[in-house]
Formats: sequence, C-alpha cells, structure tokens
Amino acid sequence: MAHFVRLDPVLVQAVIAGALSFAHLHDLAAAAGQAGWKAWAYPISVDLLLVAAWRRMRTDTENRDAWLWFAIALFASLGANVATAGLLDLNDVPAWLRILVAGWPALAFLGGTLLAHSPTPTPDMESEPEPAPDLTVERAPESAPKLPPAIGPEHIASDPASAASGVPVPPALLDHARKIADAHQAQTGAPIDGATLRSRLGVPAALADSIVLQLT
Repeated sequence: MAHFVRLDPVLVQAVIAGALSFAHLHDLAAAAGQAGWKAWAYPISVDLLLVAAWRRMRTDTENRDAWLWFAIALFASLGANVATAGLLDLNDVPAWLRILVAGWPALAFLGGTLLAHSPTPTPDMESEPEPAPDLTVERAPESAPKLPPAIGPEHIASDPASAASGVPVPPALLDHARKIADAHQAQTGAPIDGATLRSRLGVPAALADSIVLQLT
C-alpha cells in the first residue's frame, strides 16, 4: 500500500525563504570582497545568530540582549535581501558596506558568546511569595468554676438527720455548703434558706433542703 507524504506548507515556505536569504547573503559577501568559502560562511553565521537569539528569547522573554541580537541578525538578513534586489550595484560596493561585511564575524562572535553565557533564570532564583502573617488571636481559656470533687457512694455519710430527710448528702458537699452558709450569715445577719443555697450550689431543691436541715 502506497504511503503519501503530506508536506507542511509552512515548512516548505521556511525552506524557500531560508534558501533565498542564504543566497542573498552569499552574493552580498562575495560582492564585498569575501570570495571563496568565506562568502558561504557569512549566511551560516547570520542564521546561527538568529537561532541562538530566538532560543534565548524563548527561555527568557525579558532578556533585552536576546531581542537586540535577534534584531541585528534579522536586519543583516533583510539588508542582504534588499541590497541584492537591484538597489545596489554589486560590481561597485560602497566602502561602508565592505567595512560592515568585514566586521560582521567579530560582531556575530560577540553576540553568540553573550547569548550562550548569559544566566538562565531557574525556579530557585525566582522570588517566592512570603506567607501571609497569621492574624488569629488565641484567646486564653476561661477559668471554669471550681466544683466540689466527685462524690461516690462510699463517701455518703450515714448521718441520722440525712437519713431522716430521705436525701443523702456527701460530706464534701456539706462542708462546701457550710462555708457558703457562714458567708451568707456574715453578710446578711440571717441564716441561709433553701432557695438561696440551691441557687448557690446548683443542686435540686430536695437536696438543698436536706443540707439546710443539717446546717441548722
């Protein structure tokens, strides 16, 4: 089965443009006194500088030197195309053009060296954004009110008054209630009642009444 090769029009156009530009640079260099192999070396030098500048522009778009040398090489290529289009007498090349052609190798070597040895930016060289400061304010935990220690069944007193009330009162809770009752009597001059003690301790009414009976 035969395979047909599809040609890329852009690639074909690039080959034609490159060949014509190469020939124009050769003709201009030969007319400026660079005969033999030297005339063929000039278009190669211009094209290499174009490629080197273009590659540097792709890796570092903000490199002004790469843009400058790309413009210089492009001007040399376009200048040769225009000069050999009949606007310049190749049999009588002016002196300034001969000087430019003769000085081109040194200029191209300088540009290629600067492009090859210019530092390439890496991700490590780029400045990383600093993390935003933590503005959260930690609040100190509020002190919880101290409650009497947990009372188990083994701490329940077998007091006759407690048994008569029907509600057992732990000894630790009774001691804490006695302190509250003494402070209340010192402030008001009257013994504490069941409702006040219940609100101070946060206990059921039956337990508060039982504690009041034991405090009297």
